[in-house]
Amino acid sequence: MTTQEITLLPADNVRLSNFCGQFDSHLRQIEARLQVEIANRGNHFKVTGVDSSVKAACAVMQKLFESTEREPLTSELIHLAMQDASIEQILAAPEEADKPNVLIKTKRGILKGRGANQQDYLRKIMSHDINFGVGPAGTGKTYLAVACAVEALQTEKVRKIILVRPAVEAGEKLGFLPGDMAQKVDPYLRPLYDALYEMLGFERVEKMIDRGVIEVAPLAFMRGRTLNDAFIILDEAQNTTMEQIKMFLTRVGFGSTAVVTGDVTQIDLPSEKMSGLRHVLEVLKDVEGISFTFFNARDVVRHPLVQRIVSAYETYENKHKAN
Repeated sequence: MTTQEITLLPADNVRLSNFCGQFDSHLRQIEARLQVEIANRGNHFKVTGVDSSVKAACAVMQKLFESTEREPLTSELIHLAMQDASIEQILAAPEEADKPNVLIKTKRGILKGRGANQQDYLRKIMSHDINFGVGPAGTGKTYLAVACAVEALQTEKVRKIILVRPAVEAGEKLGFLPGDMAQKVDPYLRPLYDALYEMLGFERVEKMIDRGVIEVAPLAFMRGRTLNDAFIILDEAQNTTMEQIKMFLTRVGFGSTAVVTGDVTQIDLPSEKMSGLRHVLEVLKDVEGISFTFFNARDVVRHPLVQRIVSAYETYENKHKAN
């Protein structure tokens, strides 16, 4: 066990109160997550625990206190900051830590990857034509890909954004849903719309869709096309068949970037069909010019319980594989 002392400056009582939270709730949140004990008197803090955890706690405390100058702290912001200050990243090799952060400008402000894995994902998307982001829900793989697409469009690196999803039924057949084909597949594409609305605003997205600058379509509509000067995202790729994902990847034309995202633990295909994403990860693993980023429970940036749920499923599945 080690103890490290940290003094947060300036000694501003309003900022310190915001930093500590009501009844020190923010300090308790840091303690619980990083397994340390925090004692304080005024702006002097004493952090006790395992050496690596103490380093991570001090780093995140310094960062959070600096942020109180700009905005009030919430439990969500603290959770996200601790993603950034994961113990693995704090102890990463110096050359990893020295890599510049990739920053993406959106309507909501500057967006950057949280943690080493998300930063690495963004760097790969910027430098490769075809990219795979594979991991559990809540790791930001689709959201960050949409952010990269929006920036590429705004900086005129591409002429259009194409967002694609396989329309695979999870329990219900599409034919039983009301409306025409576009209305039937709309619920499958909703998460992609939501990310766009957040980054560009509702009216702007609707105008771009009307002009064909942004296209949101089911995967089946991609057959026979060649997509030049476009940023193409295939989301929920674990629900593609082997033939579909091959068809999609061979649509990529000149001046285009493609990002394929999916979670191989949440496959809705019939049991007799192999997931195209699982298959393609094996087929293309040694192909030059294609990047792969694998996320895990530590990269989850949703509610802390989501992270624990993902970890529990990973442990359960690994145990059953071993048996």
